[in-house]
Amino acid sequence: MNKINYPMLLLAILVILAFFSVGIGIALRNIWLVLFFLLLGFAIMGFGLTLKRKRK
Repeated sequence: MNKINYPMLLLAILVILAFFSVGIGIALRNIWLVLFFLLLGFAIMGFGLTLKRKRK
């Protein structure tokens, strides 16, 4: 079996939590929370893709 890459797993979980929080922001009808968590999710995803590209 392959070794688990824990830092990338943590980043993936953080992205999922950020986009999950967008749903909570929508439920609370707070546009600022929605925008914040949406931008945060894309920023974490971009950071993870940058790290993955540097490893190759």
